[in-house]
Amino acid sequence: MSAAIFSRKSFNRRSLFASTLLASVGSIGLNAPTLAQQSASPNLLPPIQIAPPPARNADVPQPARRTTSHSRRTVRAAPQQLPAGDAAAPGATVPVVVSPTGIVTPAGQLASSLTIVTEQDIQTQQYRTVPDILNTVPGLNVIQAGGPGAQTSVFMRGTNANHTKVLLDGIDIGDVGNANGAFDYAHLLAADIQQMEILRGPQSGLYGSDAIGGVVSIITRKGEGPPRATASIEAGSFNTFNQTLGLSGSEQNFNYAVNVAHLHAGDIPVTPPELLPPGRKAIGNNYDNKTYSTKLGVDLNENLTVNSVVRYIDTTLLFTGDSGFPSFPNAAQSTHAVQQLFNREEAVWSLFDGRLKNYFGVNYTNSRAYDISAGDPVAATTTGERLKFDWHAVAEIARDNNLIVGAEQQTDRIETTDLTAQNGNKAGFIELQSAFAKRFFLVANVREDSNDRFGEHMTYRVAPAVILPVTETKLKASYGTGFKAPSLSQLYQDYPAFGFFANPNLKPEESTGYDAGFEQPLFNDRVRFGSTYFHNDLTNLIDYNDTFTSLVNVNRATTEGTETFVSAQITGRFGIRADYTFTRAVDAATGLQLLRRPKDKWSVTATWLPLDQLTLSATVLRVSNWIDVTRDGSASGIVAPGYTLVNLRGDYAVNDQVKLFARVDNLFDRRYQNPTGFLAPGLGVFGGIRVASYGVR
Repeated sequence: MSAAIFSRKSFNRRSLFASTLLASVGSIGLNAPTLAQQSASPNLLPPIQIAPPPARNADVPQPARRTTSHSRRTVRAAPQQLPAGDAAAPGATVPVVVSPTGIVTPAGQLASSLTIVTEQDIQTQQYRTVPDILNTVPGLNVIQAGGPGAQTSVFMRGTNANHTKVLLDGIDIGDVGNANGAFDYAHLLAADIQQMEILRGPQSGLYGSDAIGGVVSIITRKGEGPPRATASIEAGSFNTFNQTLGLSGSEQNFNYAVNVAHLHAGDIPVTPPELLPPGRKAIGNNYDNKTYSTKLGVDLNENLTVNSVVRYIDTTLLFTGDSGFPSFPNAAQSTHAVQQLFNREEAVWSLFDGRLKNYFGVNYTNSRAYDISAGDPVAATTTGERLKFDWHAVAEIARDNNLIVGAEQQTDRIETTDLTAQNGNKAGFIELQSAFAKRFFLVANVREDSNDRFGEHMTYRVAPAVILPVTETKLKASYGTGFKAPSLSQLYQDYPAFGFFANPNLKPEESTGYDAGFEQPLFNDRVRFGSTYFHNDLTNLIDYNDTFTSLVNVNRATTEGTETFVSAQITGRFGIRADYTFTRAVDAATGLQLLRRPKDKWSVTATWLPLDQLTLSATVLRVSNWIDVTRDGSASGIVAPGYTLVNLRGDYAVNDQVKLFARVDNLFDRRYQNPTGFLAPGLGVFGGIRVASYGVR
């Protein structure tokens, strides 16, 4: 099977070479020669509601909300999205997004397959990390090798784990230092997230490399209104002890948001007992994450704004590695420590009464990984750096018609004990976003990348949508191309002791993909359902040569399936949503199912407000079986059993400043491995308190 499609990166650094050979099943890292065309601080209007909802009569019908194809807003945050062109009802809000076009746009006007997760969703569902958020998103399969802090990979629409671009406030936060260019989601905390946008389908026409499967865009909280201080504390199973502290607000021409988050889990069972030598007890993982973030903006005058985003993450994971062949878990733990810095400085220059806006950005990321195995006195240290300069302009060429042009230059650099290498990329792009008669919408873009190593590469995307009169049925489709540049490790990192050498002549992995679907509102949008078919053809995939001495572009794969949803606002206090994803992902040469792509996944989430102060929520998640490899990678093609999880959530607003909350994960203590060889956490019970100077969320 294709190692470019199915492999995993072992945390055990006893053999760096062996780790690289397995890197692409659960790969972690990124060498992407491009960045999102997004502002560091988009205005997601209207602002998120922060006050408890007013008293209302449950027997009186309330305005129903309208969601996008895969929006997951909760009942309390249930703004109504009306059909395009209709006047908004008093108090109603329309969800807006940035990632599909780079412009703040009402979600109902887009053909993109998109999931929106709001700050209110995050608080109601009590998500603590980005993997928690992504678990129930349709079209995605999340693999986390042992609870919080463990290596986490995401397979979007059946594509590889390294085929999704991840953005934080417009910053490409992939780790240049990782082996095959996949991203590890494990260390992203959710404490300061205002909105997440999960955009599915090829997006390289705007975002360049890595956006074959889609884009995960994270937008953090922007300060607004009077100064607001927040804090929370939580404790529970697995020696969990989490805290957050924040201060945000705005004053005349200045806005600010400063946040500190600490997540700690001290005893997470990970190693299956059957893998341990007789008489040896398993040691639970110990994970500690400290995240510090700031987001600042200053309007220097009516035409010039400067924004700054800085995020620093410091994590340590103590875990059980393996040794021997066939391997077995070690008696002592290994250490995996990561320090990450993400920074964007941006100037926004507006001309002609705002009809032309120029965005100038400088981005810098630095990720340092420190790994030391049990009994090994020498640590393996890898540092990845990215420096990027970008400019793009948004011009309103006519009413409801915008033209976006941009250019960028990026340099990636990797440094290990025995390697220092870098690669550069220049790119230019153009995009047209149009709306006609408030019923027909079109987004089209094209991009040219010029890479120092593999030369020119052009990608594009076209996405039309139409809302039919009378029935308000939304028909949508998209067609696009994507590519994934080889990582610096694949291009330059040799392992002569093992007779393995990099290939500096590797070409990008490529794809073409399309989707088509519909959404149908009923009963004044109290009920909405829809379905989307998707198809991707991937070529030039990177795999090992016949002698396993280097890498070559040889493999092909096909992924296709459907994403179907139905949501219903039964009453003003009770709402329910169900999602189902069918995925067929196969090696195009053999017809065999790709590793770690379950065919079926469904979830149901219900939210109920029995009292104005009390919110209750329940989620059921079902994932079918999948093809996997053993923990040490020595055997492949095994069938991993599926699993069903039930999670419960509840919070009670004591007043406008204090909220109590509790959650139960894996209610029925379902014991399962995901991936094979790594136990997922069992029953977990947690509780805590959130406080705010006003408007507790």
